[in-house]
Amino acid sequence: MNSSQITTAQRIKAIVGGSIGNLVEWYDWYAYAAFSIYFSNSFFPGSSLTAQLLNTAGIFAVGFLMRPVGGWLFGSIADRIGRKKAMTFSVLLMSFGSLLIALTPTYETIGVFAPILLLIARLLQGLSVGGEYGVSATYLSEMATSNRRGFYSSFQYVTLIGGQLIALGIQLILQKLLLTESQLEDWGWRIPFFIGALLSVIALYLRSNLHETEAFENKKDLNEKKKGSVRELLKHPKALLTVVGLTLGGTLAFYTYTTYMQKFLVNTVHLTKEQSTLISFISLFIFACLQPAFGALSDKIGRRPLLLSFGILGTVFTYPLLNALSMTTSMWGAFFLIMSALIIVSGYTSINAVVKAELFPSEVRALGVGLPYALTVAIFGGTAEYLALWLKQENVEHYFYWYITACIFFSLVVYARMKDTKETSTLDKD
Repeated sequence: MNSSQITTAQRIKAIVGGSIGNLVEWYDWYAYAAFSIYFSNSFFPGSSLTAQLLNTAGIFAVGFLMRPVGGWLFGSIADRIGRKKAMTFSVLLMSFGSLLIALTPTYETIGVFAPILLLIARLLQGLSVGGEYGVSATYLSEMATSNRRGFYSSFQYVTLIGGQLIALGIQLILQKLLLTESQLEDWGWRIPFFIGALLSVIALYLRSNLHETEAFENKKDLNEKKKGSVRELLKHPKALLTVVGLTLGGTLAFYTYTTYMQKFLVNTVHLTKEQSTLISFISLFIFACLQPAFGALSDKIGRRPLLLSFGILGTVFTYPLLNALSMTTSMWGAFFLIMSALIIVSGYTSINAVVKAELFPSEVRALGVGLPYALTVAIFGGTAEYLALWLKQENVEHYFYWYITACIFFSLVVYARMKDTKETSTLDKD
């Protein structure tokens, strides 16, 4: 069915279906980060907590190295044979990666092959999630009506954060109701990866019933050499560099206050694992609820004001917030500081998907959104946790705060120089 024939109810169903698949993909990805505090000893025994976390963070970072490959592969598939098929393939690959982690024996059982299998699983997941971002951002932006693109596309980060929330929610249930800490460290950490594999099968079914977008259907007869090719993408150098610049500070701040924050609260603030999980869960839930509100605001006032707000506030307040957080002794004081940071970051997360989609023509849109984003995230987002832990081990943790500040300032310069994509959107030309 051509999307011009899709009713409002069917359009919403398509966006919900695409978003739920996105949620499952990101749950699988973040389950690793959430449960690494429990399984790090199973794969890297006999070290200090920081060293174990450093090793698991290293594999987390290596998984990011596959994201540019995924951005290229699935972006090309989406531009050539359809957004729907690309999203279906990516969630299938993620399911296999989760199942592999769930079934991998420990270091004590198979020695060095344990971390090797863990690495292979993360590489597969990195490939999958690298393709997921660009394709789902493109799909949601193209399925939305022109006056609601900011609102609808914001659900990409609602479901992205939702994936983290489900991972943390399962962790809270296991911690408080079902298992002891020793049981979680022995075998309980495998449960979320089995759940992830099962959820991926459900997402696979949902995505197989999605509608294709009108923007893709309209370019079906275009020369195959032009669709989804890197050569064609390179004809848009300004848009490519804009994606890198606007992503840099936002992705680093996002990964710092979400995936790394749970470890920061345990390792630096010295809260318990249960307290850090609870704080992360509550703050991320509120953060997810903020995304549609910020996205709808961008439909009214434009994308650029929100990006500028994030850039300015992030540059000014990142160091004070993280420095105060490192010295707090109150659980709820920590929550307030993290929530303040996440409100600032919402100026980026709520609209970054639609801004990128509005920069490229439909024949290279999924590739253009996914590839430069994945490269930037691999270099800066994927290494954030590892760099933070390494600087802590070197007793210069505050250098990391300045590093984030500098990256956000760089993005601020890009925001100040770019046009508002709401007014110049290529989506209006499809």
